[in-house]
Amino acid sequence: MSALHAGDPASFASDVLDEGPAELEFVPGVASSRPTKTAAGGALIRDSTGRVLFVVPTYKAVLDIPGGMTEDDESPKAATLREIQEELGVTLSLGGLLVVDWTPRNGVWRDCHQFVFDGGVLDDARAHDPELAGVVYLTLDEAKDRIYPSLHRRLTLAVAAQESGSTKYAEFGREV
Repeated sequence: MSALHAGDPASFASDVLDEGPAELEFVPGVASSRPTKTAAGGALIRDSTGRVLFVVPTYKAVLDIPGGMTEDDESPKAATLREIQEELGVTLSLGGLLVVDWTPRNGVWRDCHQFVFDGGVLDDARAHDPELAGVVYLTLDEAKDRIYPSLHRRLTLAVAAQESGSTKYAEFGREV
């Protein structure tokens, strides 16, 4: 199976060939002993008044932004595009990367690299996925008590990045 990515397919295929054969382990077993991190991609999508689009999952008690976890051998941007299609039933052209955020292990969830992309403006979005109870547009202040504090911090950085045109790096939602 080839990697799922959001780039130009011909360029990607050429880059894979240019990389050469798969790297072999110099010390057998070293690769399998390395930690596994997860990654997730999401989109900051706003309506024409500037409110943020949140999805209402049926499988957890808090709101989230459109997006989700990457699948095996899938890039964060490709995962974001796939999840937006699944969740909202629309195909968007994502803008630039706004935030890269590292979140620590939390219960059963491994530590994770969270990528937030600029999803642009979309008015009147609708839930398209049975895993969603709906969507809602809220200001970050209105959403604060309905989302994880780390997501609130991450989205605050994403809005600032969108306005400044400068990508932010964060750890647990705090720029470092």
